[in-house]
Amino acid sequence: MRSVILASAVLLASTALSQAQEGKLLLYTSQPNTDAQQTIDAFKKAYPKVDVEFVRDGTPKIMAKLQAEIAAGQPQPDVLLIADSVTMEGLKKDDRLLAYAEAKVDGLDAALYDKDKSYFSTKLITTGIIYNTSAPMKPESWLDLAKPEAKGQVTMPSPLTSGAALIHTVTLTSNLSEGWDYYKSLADNGAQAAGGNGGILTEVAGGTKLYGMIVDYMAIREKAKGAPVEFVFPKEGVSAVTEPVAILKTAKNPEAAKAFVDFILSKEGQELAVSQGYIPARADAGLPAGYPERSAIKVLSYDAAKALTDEMANKEKFAETMGQ
Repeated sequence: MRSVILASAVLLASTALSQAQEGKLLLYTSQPNTDAQQTIDAFKKAYPKVDVEFVRDGTPKIMAKLQAEIAAGQPQPDVLLIADSVTMEGLKKDDRLLAYAEAKVDGLDAALYDKDKSYFSTKLITTGIIYNTSAPMKPESWLDLAKPEAKGQVTMPSPLTSGAALIHTVTLTSNLSEGWDYYKSLADNGAQAAGGNGGILTEVAGGTKLYGMIVDYMAIREKAKGAPVEFVFPKEGVSAVTEPVAILKTAKNPEAAKAFVDFILSKEGQELAVSQGYIPARADAGLPAGYPERSAIKVLSYDAAKALTDEMANKEKFAETMGQ
């Protein structure tokens, strides 16, 4: 009898593994096209019988598409890999995410995944300070951007149009002792907020502005190409968006989706993120060239659920403070 039970268990396990390795998997992602294709190619190497298709766009457009599908009663994706945890919190609140209790989170700090295991951070894309090498001041602190030396020379993405910028603003106002007064000091010093990270890079690299707030990899990559810029992880710490991955409750192939999540969180999947130039969620996967030791990168705390609740109030406060 025991042998029969054991054989049945082995068969069930084998069947589950087979299901995880077969069928169609539809991914909605905000990753850049090249990164998305590399991620899928690496996953397919591990799971060659899974036919992966993906839809790629910015997180706001991905979410608009998904919400339209939900409204029509026909959500399409199995798995999401998008920019930020606030968006995932919204989906979780609407009961759209499948909790994956058995996810392989070994090596991942508990702060980097949802306590109910509804979504999981895959990397740390931090925001720090970029400056032109011709700048008279070499900033080390967020407060340096409010100094007279930086008057009229600071640019930043706007939280009114960028989700990552909103997370950054909320993180700084929640952690710096100056709170919203910090942004008031920036406004008084002539700082400007508009658009996204790409525009910041163009302005600072071109010398139109000497200082800016920007995501780490853009500045570090541009410096490696020979641009006259440096990137600073300020001493107070940095904000981070974490490109979380999650499975929808309506997934047509949840087993393949679980395999995808486990692959992304595995050391192999995390080393792929490093090769793409990102700080991985797993500390044991290393760091890209051009980054300091991980211990030198202090990531500030951030409450995604509270940020979701306070989203409109934070945008209004920013607009009021910056005179927009």
